[in-house]
Amino acid sequence: MTELGERIAARIARLGPISLAEYMAEALTRPAGGYYMAGDPFGAAGDFVTAPEISQMFGELLGLWCADTWQRLGAPEPVLLVELGPGRGTLLADALRAARGVPGFPKALHPHLVEASPALAARQRIALAPHEATLGREPRWHASLGEVPEGPLLLIANEFFDALPVRQFERRPEGWCERRVALAEDGATLVLAPGPPSPAVAALVPVPLRDSEVGSVVEVSSAAASTAAEIGRRLAAEGGVALIVDYGHDRPRCGATLQALSRHARRDILEAPGSADLTAHVDFSALAEAAESAGASAHGPVPQSGFLEALGIRQRAAALAARADARQAAEIDAALARLTDPAGMGGLFRVLALTAPGLGVPAGFEAASFESASFESAGS
Repeated sequence: MTELGERIAARIARLGPISLAEYMAEALTRPAGGYYMAGDPFGAAGDFVTAPEISQMFGELLGLWCADTWQRLGAPEPVLLVELGPGRGTLLADALRAARGVPGFPKALHPHLVEASPALAARQRIALAPHEATLGREPRWHASLGEVPEGPLLLIANEFFDALPVRQFERRPEGWCERRVALAEDGATLVLAPGPPSPAVAALVPVPLRDSEVGSVVEVSSAAASTAAEIGRRLAAEGGVALIVDYGHDRPRCGATLQALSRHARRDILEAPGSADLTAHVDFSALAEAAESAGASAHGPVPQSGFLEALGIRQRAAALAARADARQAAEIDAALARLTDPAGMGGLFRVLALTAPGLGVPAGFEAASFESASFESAGS
């Protein structure tokens, strides 16, 4: 048991079982001992690899997508370029480099990074420092989206929503119960235990799933829904677009997807709180519904493979490979396959766009190809 786990166990001993959502919040973002608060979990030497770390092409394409969207918005100045959970800052650095040749775009950008981890914020400052001269300003950091000032948004959330806390509900013979984190008989080991059934618990299960068979488990994230609603409200009031990329499903479904990852391998979610990442599949229909209820429009979700193909990832890979040696060309081909394989990330990951009402369909969500900007300014 970690020190954080001992504190969680002591809390449960005093106050009783807690929800999985409370447990996730403690394990991931508690200032003392939370998984994201001190270390760098990204990359081959860490616990997992995200798309920006696989290839520069991912961030470059999203940067040009933002530039195209900015033009569709009427080129507002200023426009807030916001990233939720920016990791090492790799995605935003690649995006800024790729889009720097779009006339007027860099000077219009006011970058804002929403990051809870001081350690990761320090990595992001290093990654973005070379772009400050082009932007003419320093990025700003915030602990939450609520701290970001009002204004038109270009918001990116890549593998952000999967780490937001979820609750789990289980259909038992006596009705729907919430799975909670409790203490085993030894008074020290954390275990999952069902709470009492009640109509209030059943009301939290999505309507299409309430008649699921006994033994079914449903995950719900009120944190994800409230964040999507906040984004939707801001888009409806201030204008702009949000792009959400994550792994998950298009509509509500049963299944316990919450997992712990450490050193690229799965672990028990309760084994050592604070030492492993905790993530769950995203219900994109819940995000779209929450944003639309707040006044925004939703487009997609579409598979990551189709989205990147529409934005020209194969053309970008060919351009990079033409200037590469044999080893580098092989790495580019491998990265392209990893990002677009429908049996892997290309199919598991989905892309959802939220827009101000009346904006129209963003690039990558329509049949037309993405042709708004060239890659001449993108570095290799």
